Amino acid sequence: MRADYKYLKFGRFLLDRKLVTPTDIINARILQKNNNLKIGQLAISKGWLTGEQVEKVLIIQEDTFEKFGEIAVRENLLSQKQVEELLKEQSDNYMFFGEALVKLGAITEKQLIEELKEYNRLKLSIH
Repeated sequence: MRADYKYLKFGRFLLDRKLVTPTDIINARILQKNNNLKIGQLAISKGWLTGEQVEKVLIIQEDTFEKFGEIAVRENLLSQKQVEELLKEQSDNYMFFGEALVKLGAITEKQLIEELKEYNRLKLSIH
């Protein structure tokens, strides 16, 4: 077993324990990426922003490191209420890595719970 559990990601932990394959990890990350939309993508899907407006916010964000919603409100592209709605929707629909593995059938929900317990136990036991 690896000694660097403090910095070990859960997918690598499961791979080391031979519970998933590298392909399982990649497929779970793809599922997460497709499911976990960014706030700009959500705003486009609701018709609140155009792709060009999202790009403008992202360019400003590169220089300022501000949150997407803060910039969009300041630039009068979205209202604070719209940002809050987008953030809630983003949070409500978020898929965690372990959930993606279960959804793909790589591991069972019971395995996920047990392995998360062990993973967290090992991470917390390292000083």
